[in-house]
Amino acid sequence: MKKVALVFVLAVFVPSLVLAWLAVRSLRDQQFLLERQQSLLYQGIADGKAKDIQDILAEDQRAFTAKVAALLSDNNSMEIAKTFDDLLRKDWPLAEVGFVVTATGDILAPSPYARPEARLFCADNGRFLGNRESVEVYWNPKQLLNPSGANTFANNSFANNSTANLLSQSSSLSANDANAEYSKRYGFSSKGQQARNVIPQQQQSVYPQKSGAADENQQQLSKIAASEAEFRQLIGEDSEGALARFVDNKLNVLFWYRPSSPVSKASGKMASAAAQQQSETQLIFGAQLSLAHLKEDLRPLTQQVEPALRDEICLALLDDTAKPMTLSHPDFRANWKRPFVATEIGETLPHWEIAVYLLDPAKLTRSAHTLKLTLGLLITVLVLAIGVGSWLIVTDLNRQLTLARQKTDFVSNVSHELKTPLTSIRMFSELLAEGRVLEPAKQRSYLAIITAEAARLTRLINNVLDFARIERGEKKYQFQRADLSALVRETADTYRPHLEANGFQFECDVPEAPVWVNGDRDALAQVLVNLLSNAEKYSDHGKEIVLQVRQQTAPLPHVEVKVLDRGLGVPGGSEEKIFEKFYRAHDSLSSGIQGSGLGLTLARQIAQAHGGEVVYEPRDGGGSCFSLRLPVLTSEQPGTTKT
Repeated sequence: MKKVALVFVLAVFVPSLVLAWLAVRSLRDQQFLLERQQSLLYQGIADGKAKDIQDILAEDQRAFTAKVAALLSDNNSMEIAKTFDDLLRKDWPLAEVGFVVTATGDILAPSPYARPEARLFCADNGRFLGNRESVEVYWNPKQLLNPSGANTFANNSFANNSTANLLSQSSSLSANDANAEYSKRYGFSSKGQQARNVIPQQQQSVYPQKSGAADENQQQLSKIAASEAEFRQLIGEDSEGALARFVDNKLNVLFWYRPSSPVSKASGKMASAAAQQQSETQLIFGAQLSLAHLKEDLRPLTQQVEPALRDEICLALLDDTAKPMTLSHPDFRANWKRPFVATEIGETLPHWEIAVYLLDPAKLTRSAHTLKLTLGLLITVLVLAIGVGSWLIVTDLNRQLTLARQKTDFVSNVSHELKTPLTSIRMFSELLAEGRVLEPAKQRSYLAIITAEAARLTRLINNVLDFARIERGEKKYQFQRADLSALVRETADTYRPHLEANGFQFECDVPEAPVWVNGDRDALAQVLVNLLSNAEKYSDHGKEIVLQVRQQTAPLPHVEVKVLDRGLGVPGGSEEKIFEKFYRAHDSLSSGIQGSGLGLTLARQIAQAHGGEVVYEPRDGGGSCFSLRLPVLTSEQPGTTKT
């Protein structure tokens, strides 16, 4: 048993405890895992919104190009240039100022003496557009690395023989690396990354990780960088593009477009085709965007939050000062520089970001705590279940081993029980058969012994057969109205000669009045015989047996048949075990007491089949008292017959 228990502990219980310990350790990381899952979800939303804004800006740029192309389709480009500011603003409200410059740096529109916005534009951008000043601008070098940009790049007047090499390397360069490489080769400087205006709580760094405090600073850098260049250097020979720059900390976003094949339909005589094309292809049409109109165009985008997440997050469009331009929840307030996650929009709107804020920041902590508590309780329940299951398995294993030993003892006991009466029957029958005993008194004595031993052998075999039938559920009873008093007297009269022959003082106290029960007479007689036989075997030197029948009224009307002896009694703790199959409080082989360990088991099972019970209690003054309790029938109640 100890070896089996040790193997079970090592094979099941210890690994279960180790797994439980590992599960408990993982509980500490639940909040981090939950925050990580939420950050991945919300980061995807922010990235998607940033991509949508980039698409809107690209669509605006295509719309600007289409507006310019439409104006040039029916008019001379030089004539359009003079009134381009007014014409563009009239047809395209997103334009705050429309401008036209030549490739040599002459500003044809707007007039520096026109409206205040035009004068401010000329003052802020005149030297830059006139190629007389290098300024910090934001532009997307990826435009130079796409397939359409490759041809433009190759035609750039500033390109040299190493252009092809740069293009062949572009697939392995990041945007900032390409920016720096392009800047180095073509004569303007790259300013490098700048610090972000917002610091997301769930920072997703796009740069290689570094250790120490430098890691935190590295993660706060913007993914876009400014370059210092002249306007001519930036546009090269491209046909269109966009750039952004800050003037007095105010963002200016510029779209520009260079017509590729202008056509003049003005009245009058036309100049030569070559001279006209050379003149007109030098014009570059542009527009400074109105941020107020752009904000209104982008507002619906930030309002579009999935219904399932609308009660959890607030989506915000932040400008370069981390000030919210649009909000999905207008009344929401927070530390705008500390969103949960955020994504930069790109070079067209430098340092503008799509940020996600938690409407209830404590909800994530509560969810993590609830998840931790739930998992903790689940782990506890599983560990308890493993422990209880292990205890039940070990207990059942111990019970099965005990039962196996009891079955072995049962076989030994039954073999001994069968051998003893058979030996007596054989011996006395041989003496009688060979005629060695001539006295009639001895002959009668020997025949009585043979009869008694045969009856004993019959009871033993009947007990074994009845137990087997009950175990298989095949035991059948013939229930009928029976007088228990008469049955007890008959059984006592049958068993009395055997008891008195063995020196027992047998007292039978049975009332004369009938006591009616519903039962199987043979089965009830077997219970009484088993109880009397048990009292006989365990009486030791106190050879006194009392058989009583008493009617009781509490708690319900019933009759008690008591068998009392002055024998060894039942050891403490075995009061219920003696009714278990094969169990014997006193080992038969060591104590010399005969028995199979089935008599009391059968007695209780038969009594329970009759709606009654067999119980044990110690007798005052020493010995045992076994009581058969059965429900009684009133005079009006008929007996029922069933099997």
